[in-house]
Amino acid sequence: MDRLGIVVPCYNEEEVFPISEPALRGVLDDLVAKGKIAADSFVMFVNDGSKDATWDLIEEAHRQHPVQVYGVKLAGNVGHQFALTAGLITAKDMCDVTVSIDADLQDDVNVIEEMVDKYHEGCDIVYGVRSDRKTDSFFKRTSAQAFYKLMASMGVKTVYNHADFRLMSRRAVEQFSHYEETNLFLRGIVPTLGYKTDCVYYQRLERAAGVSKYPLSKMLALAFNGISSFSIKPINMILGVGFAMIFVAIAAAIYAIVSYCLGNVAPGWTSLILSIWFIGGLQLLAIGLVGQYIGKVYIEVKHRPRYNIEKVLSDGTEEN
Repeated sequence: MDRLGIVVPCYNEEEVFPISEPALRGVLDDLVAKGKIAADSFVMFVNDGSKDATWDLIEEAHRQHPVQVYGVKLAGNVGHQFALTAGLITAKDMCDVTVSIDADLQDDVNVIEEMVDKYHEGCDIVYGVRSDRKTDSFFKRTSAQAFYKLMASMGVKTVYNHADFRLMSRRAVEQFSHYEETNLFLRGIVPTLGYKTDCVYYQRLERAAGVSKYPLSKMLALAFNGISSFSIKPINMILGVGFAMIFVAIAAAIYAIVSYCLGNVAPGWTSLILSIWFIGGLQLLAIGLVGQYIGKVYIEVKHRPRYNIEKVLSDGTEEN
């Protein structure tokens, strides 16, 4: 029987933890009773440097349910993608298959059984995909659709309406562990792993408690990180714009010469100033974008650790 590990990154989740922890254990109990997973399957909560009582709650849950509840304490806050990565890589040697899900329970835990069924049918990766975005605001819905279309136009492989709710087999996580880049974008990395994949669909729910830890600024940063980590098309676009501006400049020069020869010369101060500001702004934008790529290279070549695990709670034991 395959052992399942549910990996849950947590950052300041003391309000929702008392709800999500028993709910996820309930999923394990149900799957064990149906004979679909091993009895020693577990939920692994990854504390991403929380400033509230999240880690205390994880430790207490581990004391009460040492076989079912595991914990990973990161030494500091490293962000959702790194925390999830730490959990997946820590769990891969303890189980046969993992499911990653956020602590807020907006992803429907009831479809985990369907994910496990597809794993038993031979799938190494099963994506949890939202069936619609009716619960989102107009802005969030349209911006999300624009994001996925932009990623596709940039040549980045993603699954539409999928975040980080997914099942991965041990060999899929093992292969993912070889991706050592610092600029992580799991939604773009996982589809590159290969193996047999499938999707399950669900209605996204309201947050069970607490507030979202992903404001607009973080979502925009994640979107840019995804594009810049997988595509150089923005730089190619700048090159194309540069060539276009050269042709515009040549056309403007021809127009100026013809106007001079015909004696139809106007002062032109406004057009000159507008052109200077436009070209200057374009140059600054281009330099800034190229600088973002150079900055990413600078971060990657230092090969610093992506996270530091301070403590691991597993199998009724504690490792520092």
